[in-house]
Amino acid sequence: MAPMGIRLSPLGLAVFCLLGVGVIYHLYAGVISSRLAAFRQRRKVDLRELLAVSVEAAVLGGKEVKKVRDENNLKEKSKGKTREGASELLTTGDLQSHIKMFNLLRNTFPDVTVNSEEHDDTVDKTITWSRDIPADILDKIEGGREVSAETLTVWIDPLDATQEYTENLVKYVTTMVCVALEGKPVIGVIHQPFTGFTAWAFVGQGSNMRPRSSYSISPAKVIVSRSHSGQVKHFIREAFGNSTTIVEAGGAGYKVLSLLEMPSGETGSVDPADVYVHITFIKKWDICAGAAVVNAMGGHLTTLKGENIDYSGTPLNKGGLVASVGVDHKALLEKLPNWDPEKH
Repeated sequence: MAPMGIRLSPLGLAVFCLLGVGVIYHLYAGVISSRLAAFRQRRKVDLRELLAVSVEAAVLGGKEVKKVRDENNLKEKSKGKTREGASELLTTGDLQSHIKMFNLLRNTFPDVTVNSEEHDDTVDKTITWSRDIPADILDKIEGGREVSAETLTVWIDPLDATQEYTENLVKYVTTMVCVALEGKPVIGVIHQPFTGFTAWAFVGQGSNMRPRSSYSISPAKVIVSRSHSGQVKHFIREAFGNSTTIVEAGGAGYKVLSLLEMPSGETGSVDPADVYVHITFIKKWDICAGAAVVNAMGGHLTTLKGENIDYSGTPLNKGGLVASVGVDHKALLEKLPNWDPEKH
């Protein structure tokens, strides 16, 4: 007699499958839940650690910048023209610095958006964070402030003042990292590769910089870009009068440092200024770190119209900028003539 089999109706088969899924769910729900919790935890970022990595990245990039310049291995070429017609240069220093800085930040915080001035597809998983947090950061900045990675945008400038770099005017050269939280700059790092000095700031918590003891806007000493000083000189004199001292300099990072006082004993040096003005388009990787540092000093970096700049989204800031520390920023803005950077 042939053995009898068990036959299930379609309804019975469906019930059996559902029961099986239920058993599997109960068996693995705890595992899945714990893994999801771990995944969410990984996507949290400690801002003190991010500051420490940002400092390390700026210094690491700076070593590449200095090495290429010292070896005179720039291999410069043009990336194209700026809106004002000036040539935008690219050197080996820009690219090597980018590779180091970008990979260090991405390898340490893979869930954070990192925007760089340069573009290179080199992936180097060997570039990792040392896990060191500088003593002054440990002393001044509280740990444990964690935020969601999705709320952060990091802007890096692997070599600010490339034109001056090619001319060997290295005092203007910086490497910069900025962290924006929901579009607001909260961490800024400006490193001078040729002096070894690194300025850093965490808005609302601390910095290794400080404002100078005094500033003036009557008369004012205004620092501007040397690459289009003709237009801006007329603008500045119309705003502040013919007795205004105008300092021409390269690099947005350098110009921000000119508003501040270097810590005692540091080798970094800048030409002091009272106000920093830029009247044409400028990219966010040029100015985000400076905005964070200025804000941490109680100062302001706004558009020419006094608007705060959103450091998320597209990289272009079309509104020009005014940066000041230790003066009435609103009164400063009221002195400025009407000017639309999009029409010039």
